[in-house]
Amino acid sequence: MSLPEFFYERVTSEIHQQMEGVLALAERLARQPMGADAQACVAGVTEAARAVRQILVSSSDLKAAAADGLSFDLQPRRAAELADDVQARWEERATDGGVTLLVSYDGDPDALVMVDSGRINQIFDAFIAQALAGVRRGAVEATLRAVADGESTRLEGRIRGAADRVMGDRALDLREIEALFGLETALGVALSRKIVDAMHGQVRAEANVGAGETLVFEVAVPTAYEEVPAEETLGQTERAAHILVVDDNATNRMVAETLCEMFDCTSESATDGVEAVEAARTGRFDLILMDIKMPRMDGVTATREIRALPGAAGRVPIIALTANADPEDAAGYLKAGMNGVVEKPMKPEHLLRTLQENLGGSSDDAAAA
Repeated sequence: MSLPEFFYERVTSEIHQQMEGVLALAERLARQPMGADAQACVAGVTEAARAVRQILVSSSDLKAAAADGLSFDLQPRRAAELADDVQARWEERATDGGVTLLVSYDGDPDALVMVDSGRINQIFDAFIAQALAGVRRGAVEATLRAVADGESTRLEGRIRGAADRVMGDRALDLREIEALFGLETALGVALSRKIVDAMHGQVRAEANVGAGETLVFEVAVPTAYEEVPAEETLGQTERAAHILVVDDNATNRMVAETLCEMFDCTSESATDGVEAVEAARTGRFDLILMDIKMPRMDGVTATREIRALPGAAGRVPIIALTANADPEDAAGYLKAGMNGVVEKPMKPEHLLRTLQENLGGSSDDAAAA
């Protein structure tokens, strides 16, 4: 990796991480009682942070697509749940913009597919954003159709908006999209087309009768046959898991604590490895989320000292929190006694999976994993 590429990755990662912190703080603030003006300010901050985060994600993915191609994480998923995801992500934002969003699913409600849900979300997100940008009032309709054909299932997404700007069936230049809809939407649309191309699908635009257009994408994905466990809690019936969050950055601590709260866990925090070791001595934690680079004592050293503690305190599961999560680094963390790695910026689903894996059994089992 060249020096400019290195700094590009570091800068974008740092900005993304800080935006996650801003969003977590804004969402927590939004739950507090406040006047209408203050609520509007918090909503504005949240929307701006989401936009910056989305621009970073799209630009990074586009860069990766140009260099090495896009990566896909295929997992079994109900096709109907993909439509539910669209409804959950966009309904509130559409309503705030004075537009009604109508989401529907056409197909077998129990149909299972092997799909990267995040990539499908990115396609829908881009085209819904484009449709909403051209609608002042009225409705935007988003439909997902699933048609099984043996080992393959065809997914067809249709996003219909009554926009005044109809582009026809030609692929728009990125600069044209930016001029019409803004940079965030332009990057999202460009990325969505790359995703569909990588999935050997197609995108087209159909002019509606009267006004507006319908954006259509079609992709074929493998049919899945096994049920996906829809586990949404940690399954602890006796008490909530108590987690120690160790990070020298206050924003990162707030993000981790907010996610722990989201998953019905309680938490305490420490600002460096020295504080982490002292807190771990008490033996009152079910799991430790450990940053790697910290003053006074780093996370790897702190982990080794905790593992030297007697009894259950030394066997507590420890998860590395780091932006440096390549295989070589991860192997070093595991060798030091950690039980897993969660990459920064943290994604809720990644943290939930890690908590489930390490809190589902005894601490002895987790420490031996």
